[in-house]
Amino acid sequence: MKRANLAMAIAATELFACAMLVPIEAFGQSDDSLVVTASRAGIEPERVGQSVTVITHSQIEESQQPGVTELLTRTPGVQFSRNGGRGTVTSVYIRGADNAQTLVLYDGVRLHDPSAIEGAASLADVTTGGIGRIEVLRGTQSVLYGSQAIGGVINITSREPTEALEASLQAEAGELDSSMFRGAVGGAQGALTWRAGAGYSATDGISSYAPGSEADGYENVTLNARLGYAVSPGLSLDLRSYHARGDAEFDAFDGDAANRSLTKSWLTFAGVDFALSERLESRLSYGRTAISRTNLDESDPAAAVRTFDAHGHSERFEYQGTFSISVGSFAVFGAEYAENAFYGSSAPGTAGNNTLGLYANLSVEPTKGLTLTGGLRREDHSSFGVSTVFAASAAYSPNGGDSVLRASYSEGFKAPGLFQLFDGVFGNPDLQPDTAVSWEAGAEHGFANGFSLSAVYFHRKTDNLVAFVPCSAEPARDPCLFGFYANNGRVAVQGVEMGADLDLGAVMLSGNYAWLDAAYDTPGSSTFGNRLALRARHKFNAEASYTAGFGLTLSASASVVGGSFNDAANLQRLSGYVLVDLRVSYPLNERAEIYARMENLFDERYQTILDYGSLPRLVSAGVRWRL
Repeated sequence: MKRANLAMAIAATELFACAMLVPIEAFGQSDDSLVVTASRAGIEPERVGQSVTVITHSQIEESQQPGVTELLTRTPGVQFSRNGGRGTVTSVYIRGADNAQTLVLYDGVRLHDPSAIEGAASLADVTTGGIGRIEVLRGTQSVLYGSQAIGGVINITSREPTEALEASLQAEAGELDSSMFRGAVGGAQGALTWRAGAGYSATDGISSYAPGSEADGYENVTLNARLGYAVSPGLSLDLRSYHARGDAEFDAFDGDAANRSLTKSWLTFAGVDFALSERLESRLSYGRTAISRTNLDESDPAAAVRTFDAHGHSERFEYQGTFSISVGSFAVFGAEYAENAFYGSSAPGTAGNNTLGLYANLSVEPTKGLTLTGGLRREDHSSFGVSTVFAASAAYSPNGGDSVLRASYSEGFKAPGLFQLFDGVFGNPDLQPDTAVSWEAGAEHGFANGFSLSAVYFHRKTDNLVAFVPCSAEPARDPCLFGFYANNGRVAVQGVEMGADLDLGAVMLSGNYAWLDAAYDTPGSSTFGNRLALRARHKFNAEASYTAGFGLTLSASASVVGGSFNDAANLQRLSGYVLVDLRVSYPLNERAEIYARMENLFDERYQTILDYGSLPRLVSAGVRWRL
C-alpha cells in the first residue's frame, strides 16, 4: 500500500484545525459510576430499567485493542461482520438488529452517514485512541433518540482531563508491518478544561478476498479535541470535535482487485449549559456530521478511476431540559431539529429532508429502591409525516444495588435512508419508516464475595422493514431496473443474555453468553422462518486477568461464536469459530508501561461474510508514557 510519508505532519496540521472547532458530547459525565445514555442524565445503574454495559477508560487500555469494534463485540448481545481486515466495511448488530438500526454517538454527535444506502454508521475507522468511556445500551431507545435506535445505542465519549497538565504518548508495532502512534495533551485548570489528541496507524493487512493472495493495506489518521469553560456556577460552554481519515484497499467479491476506499468523517458539537433555576438545568446545542466516501480503481496506478463518490452531512439543533422534581425523581424533555442531505455519484444531484422531534421522559422513585420511568416522543419527518412512540421501564433494588430487577417496554422507528427515498433508479419516495416493539425482563445479584450474576430475556418485533425487492413485486412500476425499495418485511427476535463476574482483587474473571433467535417473519415470503443472515445463534465471551504484586498483569480473552448463514435463503453456511487473545503489561515506573499481545492465538481461519478474509494470529508490542 502506498503510505503517506507526511502523515504525521498532516495529522498535526489537521489537529490544529480540529482544535479551532472543538465540540462536545451531548450528555457527558465524568463520574464512571453513573449511566448517562439511558436517561440523557447521569443516573445510578441500579435505577436503569434497560440492559446497559459501561466500558471505562481503564478497561479500554487493558484490552490493548486498536479498534472499537473488537471491544464492543466482547459485550453481551453484540456481533459484527467485516469485509476483510481492518478498515473495510464493518457492521455491528445489537440483539440481531441491522447495522442501520443501531444509533452510534461520538461525543454526542451521530456518526451515521446520510449518503449511505440506509443512513447507517460505520465503525471501520473508529479507533480506541482518545476515548474515555463507551456505553452500550441494548433495546429500542427511540423515545430519547428518535430514528435508528431500534437495536440500541452505542455512546462513545472522549477522555476528559483531570490533572492541571497531563500528556500521553503511545507507540506500537506488530506483524503485517503494522504500526501505531498516539499522543495527547490537556489539562483542567480552574474553570478551563481542554484536551487535544492525534493518532496514526497503518498495516499492510491481509487479502480482503479470502482465497486471494494480494494484501490489502489500511491507514488511519484520527484527531480529537475538546474545550470546556465554566463562565459562572450556572453557565458553561462545551466544544468538541472528532475527525477520522481512513484509506483502505479492498478486493472485489470474487477475486483480488486494485480497489481503494477513502473515507473522511468530521463531527463537531458546540453547546451551552445554563441553569434557569435551582431545579431546572438546560442545554442548547448544535451538532454536525460530515462524511465523504470515494472509491478508486487503481488497476492502472498512473490513471486511477473514480468508481464511487458520496458526501453526506447532517446538522442538528437541540434544546434539552432536566427538571429535578424531588430526591430520586426528575424529568428530561427537549426538542430536536435536524437537516440531512447527501450527494452521490449515482443520484440525481443533492437530496435531503428534515425532522422535528419533541420528547419527554419522567423518572420517579415512589418508594425507596423502586424507579419507574416513562416517556413519549413525537417526530415529524418531512418525507413521510409523524411518528409517535412510547416507552416505560421499572427497576427495583431492595438492597442498595446488590440485587436489581428490571423490566421495560419500548416502541421505535427507523427512517428510510435518503438513497432509499430519492435515488433516481432504485429510490421510492413513498417509503414509510421501520417500526418496532420490544420488551425485556431481567435480574442481577451481587454476592458478598465479589461474585455477581445477571440474566435477561428480550423480545422484539420489527414491521414495515424497508427492503430491496425485484421489479416483479410491482409489475406496474415503470421504469424499473432490477428492483426498488419497498416496505415489505417483518422480523421477529427473541433471546437471552447472561453474565457472571468474579473480582478477587489480583484475579478477575468475567463471562457472558447470548442466545439469539432472529428470524424473517414476513407471511408468504420465501424466507419466512429463516434465520437472519450473518447472525449467530450462540455467542460466548470470557475474560481472565491476574495482576502480580510487582505490577505485572497477565490476561486472556476468548470469544466463541456459533455458526450462521450468509444469506436470507439460509443456503450459504458460515462456520462458527473460537478466538483467543493473550495480553501482558508491565509498568516500568509511575509514568511508563510496556505491553504485548497475541491476537487469534490458535490462528483460527474464519469468515464473518462469505469469501471475505479475517485476521490471522498476530503479535504486537508497544509502550505507553504518561506525564
